[in-house]
Amino acid sequence: MTASNTPHHESTTAHLDSTAHLMNRISSQLISRLRLVSPDGRRRPAPPALVVVAHGSRDPRALSTVRALLDQVRALRPGLPVHLGHIELNEPLLTDTLADLGTGEAVLVPLLLSRGYHVKRDIPGTAAASGVRARVAPALGPHPLLVEALHARLVEAGWSTRTDEPTRRRTAVVLAAAGSRDPESQLDTSHTARLLADRLGVPVVPAYATTTAPTVPDAVRALSSRGRTRVAIASYFTAPGRFATECAAAAPWIASAPLGTHPAMARLLLTRYDQMLNTPVTTAPELASA
Repeated sequence: MTASNTPHHESTTAHLDSTAHLMNRISSQLISRLRLVSPDGRRRPAPPALVVVAHGSRDPRALSTVRALLDQVRALRPGLPVHLGHIELNEPLLTDTLADLGTGEAVLVPLLLSRGYHVKRDIPGTAAASGVRARVAPALGPHPLLVEALHARLVEAGWSTRTDEPTRRRTAVVLAAAGSRDPESQLDTSHTARLLADRLGVPVVPAYATTTAPTVPDAVRALSSRGRTRVAIASYFTAPGRFATECAAAAPWIASAPLGTHPAMARLLLTRYDQMLNTPVTTAPELASA
């Protein structure tokens, strides 16, 4: 009986999730329109749209996580038009999102944790090919708000904020990231690892799921050989997916969840948006010739 009811239950849940997401978007759009009208009835100028640029994933949990994160952003800034665009794998694609904005003004904020090809070339290039008057924000990391989210996720997984000194000497953390060939990406991840180490008071070693060394299992083994037998994995991913799952499986002790919808993530997206408002708008022709 239970098995036969499961598909119907999953279908109903998916329908409710989709309906809730649609209602949130309608409410956000309605509030945005109302806020464009001042008390004397005059129309206020619309703020530049926030376009959050996610990578995209074949894991359906990633898309639902990103949508929930954007709903948090809308709740924090009701008058702000918030849009989603993906680099690949999921709809809407960034190209389609920018096409829908026409010749409007937007700030593109990558939902990416470090510098690399997508942040430095891919996203600016896509913006240049559109008609949107665009500002492109830097990667989210390194930033203290990311450390706040990483610490909170570790505590959720079982990290104790009060540990005696002998236990602390056996404890370490592997900061598990996706990996990139870009040396600046590795520098950004290492910077985040140092910030997290300062917060936790134990060594934090950056390691990677792909592309570059060390791998997460190699980092765990290296720490264990130095007497750090109590090793936690801090998931430095924006959403669930294959890499996050594989890295968590290598944890000899605890593994934290991806950063996902932690409130610090929504605040960081808005921080990057606000920082870019003070920079000049770069039109498509100027981007293309840069």
